[in-house]
Amino acid sequence: MESVLAFPLSQLPFVIITLMIAFTVHEFAHAYTAYKFGDPTAKNQGRVTLNPIQHLDPIGTILILIAGFGWARPVPVNRYHFKNPKLAGVTVSIAGPLSNLLMAILAFIIWYGLGGLGLWTSTPMFVNEFLNTFIHLNLLLFVFNLLPLPPLDGYRIIEDLAPANIRAKMTQFEVYGSLIFIILVITPLGNYTIQPIFRTVLPFLSQGLDEFFYRLLMT
Repeated sequence: MESVLAFPLSQLPFVIITLMIAFTVHEFAHAYTAYKFGDPTAKNQGRVTLNPIQHLDPIGTILILIAGFGWARPVPVNRYHFKNPKLAGVTVSIAGPLSNLLMAILAFIIWYGLGGLGLWTSTPMFVNEFLNTFIHLNLLLFVFNLLPLPPLDGYRIIEDLAPANIRAKMTQFEVYGSLIFIILVITPLGNYTIQPIFRTVLPFLSQGLDEFFYRLLMT
């Protein structure tokens, strides 16, 4: 069974807990930011909440267990409620990935905070395993959601920054772009497109944050 999953069975409890937190906070960040900018759509659908049931997508959650990445239920956003659609749209889109980055940073602070207090030796091993999983998956979601492919946040950011005529064409392209995205996710083509990004960006980001917080809190 382990060969079918993207993670060892021993890590599954940490993975599942992390996904519930990471997906929930990510979508909450979208919904809350949209609401603060004047769009009540997500709030009216009960999405301005930290209840995981409102945010988790069964297929997206299962896929991340199998393929190593997936998605939650998209937050509905009506940009016509925004006074400044371009600024609000970009901010709403980037709020989700940034929440994942901030959660990874928080985990680094907790881990090296424990080390700085001399508590590593008395900290249970499962805490270390959970924090490692929490950091890895949140950084993965941060990078993954910034890919410029529909329906990901990176594509939404480009859409909002683009001129109106180009934005209209991008909206028409979304159906085909989403199909391309699914093909890249579920076929070996991802090994030559998406995976190289993860293999380069993720280690660079993780090691950079690790070294920064080690020096900040341990020296």
